[in-house]
Amino acid sequence: MRRRSFLALTGLAGLALVGCAGAEGNEGTLAFRNPLRIPPVLDPEPGPDGVKRFALRLREGRTELLPGKPARTWGINGDHLGPTLRARRGDRVAMSVTNALGEASTLHWHGMRLPAAMDGGPHQMVEPGATWSPEWTVDQPAATTWYHPHPHGRTAVHVYRGLAGMFLLDDEADDAAGLPRTYGKDDIPLIVQDRKFTEAGELDEDFGGTFGLLGDDVLINGTYDPYFRVTTSRVRFRILNGSNAHVFTVGFADDREFHVVASDAGLLSRPVAVRRLRISPGERFEIVASFEPGEQVLLKGFPGADEIEDGGYDLLKLTAAPRLAPSAPLPARLAALAPPAEGERTRTFKLYGSHINGEPMDMARIDEVVPAGAREVWELDNITFSHNFHIHEVVFRILDIDGDQPPEHLRGPKDTVYVPGKTKVRVAVEFGRHTDPKTPYMYHCHILKHEDKGMMGQFVLVPPGTEDTTPRRLDLSRHAGPH
Repeated sequence: MRRRSFLALTGLAGLALVGCAGAEGNEGTLAFRNPLRIPPVLDPEPGPDGVKRFALRLREGRTELLPGKPARTWGINGDHLGPTLRARRGDRVAMSVTNALGEASTLHWHGMRLPAAMDGGPHQMVEPGATWSPEWTVDQPAATTWYHPHPHGRTAVHVYRGLAGMFLLDDEADDAAGLPRTYGKDDIPLIVQDRKFTEAGELDEDFGGTFGLLGDDVLINGTYDPYFRVTTSRVRFRILNGSNAHVFTVGFADDREFHVVASDAGLLSRPVAVRRLRISPGERFEIVASFEPGEQVLLKGFPGADEIEDGGYDLLKLTAAPRLAPSAPLPARLAALAPPAEGERTRTFKLYGSHINGEPMDMARIDEVVPAGAREVWELDNITFSHNFHIHEVVFRILDIDGDQPPEHLRGPKDTVYVPGKTKVRVAVEFGRHTDPKTPYMYHCHILKHEDKGMMGQFVLVPPGTEDTTPRRLDLSRHAGPH
């Protein structure tokens, strides 16, 4: 495979990147021979009790990720990746997560607002042969969320082998927005994941280097060398960066303008025109692009200024049919978003190496105690090389980046934010109301090697007024997973 080393960083980021395996990209190497795989939808009808029940099975498989070269993979209800789950605001959902792997794992509902015991973090481990059965009511705006494992110290390899899928939430506001919404036709999921392969076509699991694995090859929905046939004049793409570490700056080869309509946690206030869109691991953006009959264009990942945006990538060839079905015009307004609130208090998190505030992850330590329903400012002070930051359960808005207002497409609801090296980002965080002083939520870097090495902390939500009496140590025996 094509590899190169990064130059060492200097100054405060003196943890040198010498020997970190980079990636040069795949630009100009693809023929776009394979139709883009569209993950099947799992959207069960409610039972007599009004509950929508989803059966999910984590299993081993074999998949031709490279044509003609079967590889060992993991999947959910299949050999690789998982189905697209779908639910509406107000639905009562119940999951049956069965672990048919040879080691313990979890499923975390990334972007979902739910009780901590249902979150699927490292305290909800599912042992081999066991079934975990979380249940909650969907109570948040329409959004593109996703699900993936979250075992402490093993998340990188579990996601890399294929345990991931989208979880789409719908509501009346999204219905009324007039955006493309026919799944698989003009509403297309794009799970973007870089990979490295051995000569035999197996997944290369060399996670060495500062950022872990950075691959030259890219899979979209598990498809290598993909194309998609466009049949409508506008298409909504739901882009998820499901990579372990790679940051992509996404745009079209002809530099055409497209519109961002939603970020991680829901719709923006209005469509925002851009030509480039940077997306880090765990982030999601929904975009709408326009097409003319018979044209062809490449969706690409362009080289960026940061150390994990290297290389140029051909992601997906889009071929428009000779005749395109007309699409509704983009609406002028999308969601009614209130201005972000500064909040009652500010908490500062220094990101350095693989630690937060100088501490590695401790499963028994509660780092922050937050009153339920609080609004706070979290200041993310990155004094080293690139990271990003995800907070479980919450929705936040970016207040500023190094004191400057964020670009308009980054002013919507989010749960994951990119924090380049030597950058300070302030976010206004809105916490939920599910209290549980004995079961924590996580906050962490979503570069998975950093997370696995301990760049993670824990917080609990408690009834307001009980913060000072809440224990800061957990009894880990009560968090043993189902057997």
